[in-house]
Amino acid sequence: MLTVEARTEIAQRLWDAEVHRAPIPPLVETHPQLDAVDAYQIQLINVQRRDEAVVGHKVGLTSPVMQQMMGVSEPDYGHLLASMRLTEGEPVAISRYCVPRVEVEIGFLLGADLPAECTEADVLAGTEALVPAIELIDSRIADWRISLVDTIADNASSAGFALGAERIDPAGVDLRAIDATLLCNGEPIERGRSDAVLGNPATAVAWLARKVAAYGVRLRAGNVVLPGSCTRAIDVTPGDEFRADFRSAGTDLGSVSLEFRP
Repeated sequence: MLTVEARTEIAQRLWDAEVHRAPIPPLVETHPQLDAVDAYQIQLINVQRRDEAVVGHKVGLTSPVMQQMMGVSEPDYGHLLASMRLTEGEPVAISRYCVPRVEVEIGFLLGADLPAECTEADVLAGTEALVPAIELIDSRIADWRISLVDTIADNASSAGFALGAERIDPAGVDLRAIDATLLCNGEPIERGRSDAVLGNPATAVAWLARKVAAYGVRLRAGNVVLPGSCTRAIDVTPGDEFRADFRSAGTDLGSVSLEFRP
């Protein structure tokens, strides 16, 4: 494990990279001994430094392909902060980010606290509504050359999120069979299904509740949880307008849109 001073120094490098939009080399190049415990502590240093409300969490690395690529057997997570909330109809300045990408997710709005020993049934009981979501990810590591510990330390590459207006009763939909289509500038460019997220996105939320409980954190009523992407991440360029549409068993579950300016 790294010393407190080393963790603080790495957190400062990530902070400066974000502030100055100047990505840095992979952390493991300078600190090859960096492990996941260190990385989560580094993540927390910068979350606390922001001194703003934590409005939820995101889960990453939920697909078998990504886990195999990273050499891991479980996902990772990051914090969603109040300043990360993006609004449909308000163009996002791409200059705020390093190398942004969008992902399509079915978000969970919690209506009750989730228990520390959480199951999928607990997730369903505690979810007030499902919501169409686009997550904006970004890497403060140059060229997205990330290992597991790089992305964990970098708050799981979190950057922003937008939620659609629709609120979906989780009891009325098969969480494993929600189809998602991502359109860019009106053209479909990516399709996916919710079972790409650990077979069931509720499984990812339950994993998250158990994982953060080990650090004395609970997922609370009012939190937003993004369980992982239904699709691959798509690079963003100035002028892009994205819309994600969601359907299940032929039923329209709503959409969410996000547009970008220079």
